[in-house]
Amino acid sequence: PDAIFYDSYSKKIYAFNGRSQNATVIDPATDKVVATIPLGGKPETGVSDGRGHIFVNSETTNEVVMINANTYKPEQRYKIENGEEPSGLAIDAATNRLFIGCGGNQTMVIMDATNGKNLAKFKIGNCDGTAFDPALKMAYSSNGEGTLSVIKEVSPDKFEQLEKVPTEP
Repeated sequence: PDAIFYDSYSKKIYAFNGRSQNATVIDPATDKVVATIPLGGKPETGVSDGRGHIFVNSETTNEVVMINANTYKPEQRYKIENGEEPSGLAIDAATNRLFIGCGGNQTMVIMDATNGKNLAKFKIGNCDGTAFDPALKMAYSSNGEGTLSVIKEVSPDKFEQLEKVPTEP
């Protein structure tokens, strides 16, 4: 697995497996695998909207795959425009905005999770991780060269890049 998280909606654990290009769904109540979901590309990071949808970025196809958390089936594949090799992924569940950190071309793409529309893009660093703070409405990209990119969600359709904070490489 490249990423693992617990989905509070389905009460399941999702493991995203890069080499086998699939996701494993585990029921922590029984310690049993309940599904293996083929993804058709190398998954990186997964997030949940808390309402029955799991999103995972595919590094080799430059897409976000939306999985139904009830049926364990991929429902949509959204193309990431102007984003290469997505690795980081975060969500603002209140506004259904995905923040996709693309290490291949050092870009953060913001996408509408309801329809896959690419809303904005910003130059960041060599990203491998992305996070979102719902209280501050800020997305963060940790970048391998030693920076932290900060993007502010001003409104659901307006974003601005605040700064690149120096960090350790």
